[in-house]
Amino acid sequence: MSDLLRSPLHDRHEALGAKFASFGGWSMPLEYPSGVVKEHTAVRESVGIFDVSHLGKAEVTGPGAADFVNRTLTNDLGRIGPGQAQYTLCCDDASGGVVDDLIAYLHDDERVLLVPNAANTAEVVRRLDAEAPDGVTVTNRHRDLAVLAVQGTKSDEVLAEVGLPVGHDYMSFVEASFEGETVVVCRTGYTGERGYELVAPNAVAVPLWDALMGAGEEFGMLACGLGARDTLRTEMGYPLHGQDISLDVTPNEARLGWAVGWKKDAFWGRDVLTAERAEGPKRILRGLVATGRGIPRHHMSVSLTADVLLGEITSGTFSPTLRKGIGLALLPSFVDPDAEVGVDIRGRREIFQLVKPPFLDPSVRES
Repeated sequence: MSDLLRSPLHDRHEALGAKFASFGGWSMPLEYPSGVVKEHTAVRESVGIFDVSHLGKAEVTGPGAADFVNRTLTNDLGRIGPGQAQYTLCCDDASGGVVDDLIAYLHDDERVLLVPNAANTAEVVRRLDAEAPDGVTVTNRHRDLAVLAVQGTKSDEVLAEVGLPVGHDYMSFVEASFEGETVVVCRTGYTGERGYELVAPNAVAVPLWDALMGAGEEFGMLACGLGARDTLRTEMGYPLHGQDISLDVTPNEARLGWAVGWKKDAFWGRDVLTAERAEGPKRILRGLVATGRGIPRHHMSVSLTADVLLGEITSGTFSPTLRKGIGLALLPSFVDPDAEVGVDIRGRREIFQLVKPPFLDPSVRES
């Protein structure tokens, strides 16, 4: 993996015995010796820390920057104010498919920080840069900012121990100083638990990680890899780009219409998505829970009866919290949302119950 980009915390992960994998062109920790289940459980019951520096970082700056972002991405920045964040989508104007899902951090009318997925950062930046009006600059900061996620019920206590601000509202952020550098402390995350994401210059990534690891010891905090991040997000039904959403999947199909500002005059894909919404999408992203011991995996086929194929699993895993298999699948909209379906698991048809995600009640919005 010598050609992969590395987080500024790579040496720290090696010292902890991390197992690495490729994520969007980066070598990132998949899991530590503690294992995915223990890391997952630490987040659900106490606190865990993730290095997610592979996530993209792009700044849109200049007069009218926020208005420009609002004319391109799906959600309505007019719904929030400075110091707030918003989940939004970059869609293809012609097809309505999802180029990427991302978080937009609104600093003010002239500065918006976007955090896309690692593999899609260059494409999101390219599309924005191609249509940016005079005076608006789109800067790819993918390699010079680190992102740490402290997630779990004890996340406030850990951040407070290192002098960072806590307690602000869900989907809001504040700026703080750490060793002379500005750190953006965001009440966001991808786990469904209360937590924070910290955007910091690479120069302070290591001391910030060390301080947080030290502060978390008394709370049983574990370093968590992207394996646990995947099981946590799947339990919440959060989509993963490249699996549950893609250029071939629209927000309507993925049940992400809540992240679209339908009353806005303009955003990429508006015409085709509005028409699809009025007609109704032909397929919908559904949740599935095993009635037996089957564990679904990506690309496994889903059938209504043994000879009526419906689609395939887009995300599937063993849920450490529920102790059973769960998954997501794009299925025809005519399928009863409460139906039982079969999943082909190594030649055996296992029965699953369709449900509406999330699979757990989230605590992320708790004050």
